[in-house]
Amino acid sequence: MMERSSRVLSLSGLSGVFAGLSALIGGIYVYELFKANGMDYLSDEHRLYSANLVSELFWIGITILVFAFLFGIFFTIRKSRKYNLPIWTSVTKKLLFNLAVPLVTGGVFCLALMYHGHFGLVAPATLIFYGLALINAEKYTFSDIKYLGFSELILGCIALFNIGYGLIFWVLGFGILHIVYGLVMFKKYK
Repeated sequence: MMERSSRVLSLSGLSGVFAGLSALIGGIYVYELFKANGMDYLSDEHRLYSANLVSELFWIGITILVFAFLFGIFFTIRKSRKYNLPIWTSVTKKLLFNLAVPLVTGGVFCLALMYHGHFGLVAPATLIFYGLALINAEKYTFSDIKYLGFSELILGCIALFNIGYGLIFWVLGFGILHIVYGLVMFKKYK
């Protein structure tokens, strides 16, 4: 009871699962997009991205983010109604602020990377800043989210040393890790 009053209602585990599924679908789409553009993603050859392809990848990423966000909202509202708990509280506002600062900063950083043509660093940077955001927001939700945050952070750091395989790390971080985290949270807080 005390934890519930001082922390925002956690996201439903299903929101993590559906966010992960969105990322997996997006990752498969991007892989197929590369193939359609004559690129063998898993080869060691150097890849050059056209401006149109970069733009399309950007919009695919935004679409996946929107779907993940909408799933999060949907399942959080559904869970809060089930337990008759308010959603928009002062703690919710603090959670969103603490989540937004690293995310927005990371978003600007990734845009700068893209602007300067450093596309290989975008996937690691998104994982790192997302991990930092989750760790930063942990104090306003159930503490289990920090494990997802540290996992994203570690995966992003590993990806920094494996430039050219960002799609694989991105799918692992935003897809597989979210699904695993979501299933664990669904079982734990059922």
